[in-house]
Amino acid sequence: MPGPSNPMAVIISLAFSLSVGILLVILSSALFSNWLPLLVVLTYVLAPIPNWVAKRIAGNSDFFSDDNRGVLEAGYFITSLLVVSGFGLPLVLAHSELITSTAMYLSLAGGLLIYFTILGYLKFFVTVDDGAF
Repeated sequence: MPGPSNPMAVIISLAFSLSVGILLVILSSALFSNWLPLLVVLTYVLAPIPNWVAKRIAGNSDFFSDDNRGVLEAGYFITSLLVVSGFGLPLVLAHSELITSTAMYLSLAGGLLIYFTILGYLKFFVTVDDGAF
């Protein structure tokens, strides 16, 4: 897949989306004087670490090799667990009435923007070698 036609416009739009997502998460805490929704930011920070560690452990072996596939799958599983926790934490906090429902909606909207920004970055700027000839 070729890169974007105007990479600067993509970078600016991704930066704007990320900053709005972070703003929404901070507002979900600051508007209601309850800082528990900021725990979601911890999941954003921790989510890529298991993939990074698993890829370092697995090394640069052949993609079709099953030798290190279990390590990579474990990294993907822990990352997905952290991503789902990032969406589930505001729901649980709102259900237990530790935060308001408005704070939950702000935190969820901010989380969606942040994750979609990460996916947009991966789509436009990260190339994956699929082993095609």
